Amino acid sequence: MRLIRINLQYFAADEKTEKATPKKRDDTRKKGQVAKSQDVNTGFLLLLVFGGLFLLGDYMKNTMTGMYEQTFQEYMNWELTIDTAATVFREITVEMAKVIAPIMGIAILAGITSNLIQVGILFTAEPLKFDLKKVDPIKGAKRIFSARALVELVKSLLKISLIGVITFMIIWLNKDQMMLMSQKSVEDALLFFGEITIIMGLASGLALLLLSILDYTYQRYDHEKNIRMSKKDVKDEHKNIEGDPLIKSKIKEKQRQMSAARMMSEVPEADVIITNPTHYAIAIKYDEEMSDAPIVVAKGVDFVAQKIKEIAKAHDVVMVENRPLARAMYQEAEIDQPIDEQFFKAVAEILAYVYRLEKKV
Repeated sequence: MRLIRINLQYFAADEKTEKATPKKRDDTRKKGQVAKSQDVNTGFLLLLVFGGLFLLGDYMKNTMTGMYEQTFQEYMNWELTIDTAATVFREITVEMAKVIAPIMGIAILAGITSNLIQVGILFTAEPLKFDLKKVDPIKGAKRIFSARALVELVKSLLKISLIGVITFMIIWLNKDQMMLMSQKSVEDALLFFGEITIIMGLASGLALLLLSILDYTYQRYDHEKNIRMSKKDVKDEHKNIEGDPLIKSKIKEKQRQMSAARMMSEVPEADVIITNPTHYAIAIKYDEEMSDAPIVVAKGVDFVAQKIKEIAKAHDVVMVENRPLARAMYQEAEIDQPIDEQFFKAVAEILAYVYRLEKKV
């Protein structure tokens, strides 16, 4: 029973039930794993491109007809040489660029805008890296028959059906006029069919954009599901960020040891040791070049205090007993820092006593 309970606890801890932490979200974003619907891109592209065709249709028609007129009225009369062929090619290329460039610019703008709306600014090369897992046939088969693949299939069928219905309805509503185009001029026929095409494109783009709202909602849900974390993952991440408590405690212990060793090395240079006498020891040094006030170079209680006094005794550093001062300075004073103003008078008297004792004054 105990073994079963342990296994159940293990599986519960490994189950991905927790929402992704900010760090997890940031890491997955850097890898290019974001919630994104391709239908948003397609819908924006169709709307803006066909909108551009609607606005720029006359300009494009005039440019194209002007190019044809110049070709048959002027270029046809030129003598065929390398120079004239190069001139014709260059001028036709420029005219074609005038027609294509605005639509290409609109398409690029649509792609950039749709991606910015969904994922913001993101530059990463992670998706381009070669990964053997992507060509694993077993995992590939699992992806083909997964729930996500089924959703994509249903979505594709829905898009095809929706666009098919829209285009059929537009054609059906305009069938009578289409039949009459045989009696119209070529220019009128081209104008009519161009308008119908733009209407179908705009309607399809709008329908895809509306459908993309559902798709984007699903993509966000699926993305959130894929980046969920187990309780163990959250704990491990917290440890990585904050540091393993055991390692941190060892580092702190090592830092304390290094600090204590450095502190003890300063005791022989002290001018006086103020003691409790048994529990506290404060080592004071006064150097006018270093500071205007005396500096605490070492302090300790109990074992450390005894060690300070042993080193002081071995190096003939004067020890002065002052219980209230030793206790107060241990609580208030910081190592390698000047003493507080409240201790100036008491410490000055002790230093004066030490200097007299050593015949320094």
